[in-house]
Amino acid sequence: MDIRDLTPDDLGAVLEVRKRSFGPISASDTETWYQLVTPSVEQQRYLGVFDGDRLVAAARYRRLTQWWHGRPQPLAGVAGVVVGPEDRGRGVGRTITRAVMRRAVEHGYALSALYPATTAIYRSVGYEHVGAQHIVTLPTEALRSLAPAGTVKLRRMGPGDAPEVIATLGRIHAATRASGPISWEERTWRQWLGEEDDFLYLADDGFAVYRWDDGAIELDTLVAVSEETTRALWSLVGSASTVAKSVTACVAPDDPILWLLRERTKEQVKQVRWMLRVHDLPLAMERRGFSAAVELDAVVRVEDAEEPGAGGTWRLTVSGGAGRAEPAQGEGPRLSANGLAALYGGLPAGLLRRTGMLRGDDRYDEALESAFAASPYMLDYF
Repeated sequence: MDIRDLTPDDLGAVLEVRKRSFGPISASDTETWYQLVTPSVEQQRYLGVFDGDRLVAAARYRRLTQWWHGRPQPLAGVAGVVVGPEDRGRGVGRTITRAVMRRAVEHGYALSALYPATTAIYRSVGYEHVGAQHIVTLPTEALRSLAPAGTVKLRRMGPGDAPEVIATLGRIHAATRASGPISWEERTWRQWLGEEDDFLYLADDGFAVYRWDDGAIELDTLVAVSEETTRALWSLVGSASTVAKSVTACVAPDDPILWLLRERTKEQVKQVRWMLRVHDLPLAMERRGFSAAVELDAVVRVEDAEEPGAGGTWRLTVSGGAGRAEPAQGEGPRLSANGLAALYGGLPAGLLRRTGMLRGDDRYDEALESAFAASPYMLDYF
């Protein structure tokens, strides 16, 4: 089998494998799919596995930005991993995933993430669960009464507002020291902001994107810095309460709406899990944000046969909100590749030890846990 870059002529075959993997898609969704994937073909971010002339599997990565403790860095969002039903069980899924990982590293990415259709394959090449989308259902009437005391200027937005949306996300995630959320490239935002059936509103320090869904409201994103804008946007969504009885919303686990509601007892939260992979540890440490109140000086051994930029013995330091990883000598706790991803994502050392992802010397456990502490989440699926 050969691995090679896909061309525009291969996209029909990719779509056929995709349909056989995940089911048919509508004509309008097919058109959107072509618009979304064409740039990844042009930029050599879409790879295929071929058996002779026959396409066996394909995968691409999306160019994203992800925040860690309020600091943005590039993220390769692995997506569109498909394997023909007749070729499953031959290790093709791992083969195409490794190929996309390699290409992302060649293009300078220190981290990649994905939403898994199956955990086992991705865990076997070093990905680990670190966060989720958190989707809740809220009563629309309860949102309607959240209007702020003063006036917040809101306006409709469209494709031309993509740069402002990206800048607004940067301000919000920096101000909240968020870990995990992503943003799309400007080209993709322009496409999303042009969806005819979506309702989009922008304020000076926040925005909302939502749509009608079979008599209810589906809220994609609602983010804001100030209490006033938070209330204004949520009450705007709640203004449809005479027609829509509920709002399904993707929110941060500590989203202010969960504390602004007058009544809060039982909640049903749907979680859609995502996984992280560290490819280049020095670069990932340099690009990550850390608390300025935390100090770290630890030596760890990362057991990673897949990634030379992550495996080996490293001295990890954090000071003044900045992190570094430098090659080191000596002994220290042993982290698997999955354990490194989990640690980077903020999972506690005690959990890593109980799952076997962290072993050996425990003298740095508390310091590592404090330095990398985070509650990662995403608001977007890719």
